Amino acid sequence: MEIDISTPALLFPAITLLLLAFTNRFVALATLARGLRQRYKDMPDMPETVLGQIKNLKTRLLLIRNMQALGIGSFFCCVLSMVLMYLSRQVVADYIFGLSLFLLLGSLVLSFIETQISTRALNLELSDLESGSTEK
Repeated sequence: MEIDISTPALLFPAITLLLLAFTNRFVALATLARGLRQRYKDMPDMPETVLGQIKNLKTRLLLIRNMQALGIGSFFCCVLSMVLMYLSRQVVADYIFGLSLFLLLGSLVLSFIETQISTRALNLELSDLESGSTEK
């Protein structure tokens, strides 16, 4: 099966939307991290839960950075495969396009993991509310 130059182009909208979503996640986490930093400055002897949140945020930021890197790599490989097809290097272009699919898959796996971590963090916050042990 031989792919043509339009096949990698089909991934462009999907990859750009994913990168936009990853950037929005990053901005939201950066805002949250800045808020936690300010809380820490205002109250240096913070409860253990807040320090756990900071550790959680660092993990999630690392995952988002890697999600973005894999997404960008996927986008780069898509463009490169199109260039190679244009230059009549079909076999190499097919392999590069395959690599772009694997990079995109890796990015999606990291996105799933980050979502799971985020959900666990929110469940901890909500369990604090349910048990009535919130800070005032």
